[in-house]
Amino acid sequence: MKEFFDTVLKVLRQDERYFSQEGELLRNAVYEDAMKMDPALLSLLYKNSVTRERFFTEVDGISVFDKIGFGWVVNNREFQPDSYTRYKNKIGLADNKGELLSASNDVELVFPYKDCVLEGGQTKEDQKRTEIFYNETLAPDEVDRLLYPKVMTGAKRYSAEGEEEISSVLPEDNLILNGNNLLSAASLLRRYEGQVKLIYMDPPYNTQTDSFSYNDRFSRSSWLTFMKNRLEIARRLLAPDGAIYVQLDYHEVHYAKVLMDGIFGEENFQREIIWRIGWLSGYKTADNNWIRNHDTILFYAKDSKRLKFIKNYIPRAEFKDIANTEAERYPIEDVWNASEYDDLNSIAIVSFSGETVSKMLEPDDEVKGQKSEKLLERIIKAHTEEGDLVLDLFGGTGTTAAAAHKLKRRYIVCEQLDRHVDIMVRRLKKVIEGDQSGISKKNGWKGGGSFVYCGLARLNQNYVDAIETAETEEELSGIYEEIIATGFISYLVDPAEIALDSEDFQVLTLGEKKRFLMELLDKNQLYVNYCDIDDVNFNISENDKKFTKSFYGEVS
Repeated sequence: MKEFFDTVLKVLRQDERYFSQEGELLRNAVYEDAMKMDPALLSLLYKNSVTRERFFTEVDGISVFDKIGFGWVVNNREFQPDSYTRYKNKIGLADNKGELLSASNDVELVFPYKDCVLEGGQTKEDQKRTEIFYNETLAPDEVDRLLYPKVMTGAKRYSAEGEEEISSVLPEDNLILNGNNLLSAASLLRRYEGQVKLIYMDPPYNTQTDSFSYNDRFSRSSWLTFMKNRLEIARRLLAPDGAIYVQLDYHEVHYAKVLMDGIFGEENFQREIIWRIGWLSGYKTADNNWIRNHDTILFYAKDSKRLKFIKNYIPRAEFKDIANTEAERYPIEDVWNASEYDDLNSIAIVSFSGETVSKMLEPDDEVKGQKSEKLLERIIKAHTEEGDLVLDLFGGTGTTAAAAHKLKRRYIVCEQLDRHVDIMVRRLKKVIEGDQSGISKKNGWKGGGSFVYCGLARLNQNYVDAIETAETEEELSGIYEEIIATGFISYLVDPAEIALDSEDFQVLTLGEKKRFLMELLDKNQLYVNYCDIDDVNFNISENDKKFTKSFYGEVS
């Protein structure tokens, strides 16, 4: 019997319509085409001698297709591409008899990506999944619940005097918010909607390498949904005269341009800025091609008619210092060729031995990476004045926060990865102490100021973290028992149908078992909603309650 199922699967693999990008058979698509007597499908089945004999009957010299018999085979429990998919099918909507709708084919739930909310795979590097839908088939009311403001926890203020726990937030406070950035951004709306003068975003580039700690291996449709969700909220947070900058590379920037035209309006597109990440064009490379040594920054206004743009000028001497520095770094003849003055918002042009190369400003020696404080300085100075609010939804190690702090702008930075938050907090503490790296000397920075750290109160996100770091099947079993005990599982799951000691589960790899446990979780309860702050089941401390109510402008 197994050989027969393998033959059917082999035949179907000749048509790409019937398999997902991950290689999973799309059974409903096959079934529907069979019921419609799809010519291409019938042709494939008829050409193979095994499937022709099984599904076609000769009647007066005419071959008749047995679509009922074929439909039974497609829906047979044994007809699955792998053990993981077979076991996963225990999750799904059921009728009043307890039978899964996916097995009856009477109902099919369709939810296009563009209408979904995709939280995105900001998970650890070893997760290695192509894409992660935290919310795969959400109804509108569930989307509202997902994006409802969250409880804040662990609030501390850092200043020159040290750190202290706090129970309220001040209008002038800078904020480091630890948690999923979609949910963080949605939580910011109640307090900051329409107040942010500048948004800078350096999201995952979707390079398919997954070399960074964020998931950088989305399919394009998932990546665009991931970005769309965040950009729509970003637009609401922007002030009427505000601006947004999104830094990407060639993998997705052209698709992002079209996406942003739709969200912000094509008439509000301002500039495509080329940010060179290498000084020279670089012939010393293994690639037999032109060198890819730049990122692209898309610059949009909230409203081009009201956009605030401040032109800043720097003297020729500063450009000349850059050229001289680079001439010392590279053993080539220095030919300086720059105008007396160049405005801060354009590219500095320097010629070496007749070859013209360009960049904005040299990277900070003190900070590794493609994004420097000097880049952020130029963007911040172009749109804000002291006291204005700057937002970065992908905070990373805190470059935007450091630059804004030294320029005396208020800032909010969102970051999910704990290790990045730790680096950011340490970096900003040094900024407060008067650190002289980056743009400090140029702007006469001597230290001072403060910032507030807080996190979204975790619920199922704790289990997400635990699943990701688990190294043994025993750990996963313990996590599973805790998940079931909490009751915070997906409404699609019937615990009675899940048996970790079953043969189906045991044959899964450790990675597949992790994926399965992830799917058990109710992804709408990754964090505690503000409306549930007084629920005793969530154990929110009195100090966290006071701070959260202060954050949302309610009397404690």
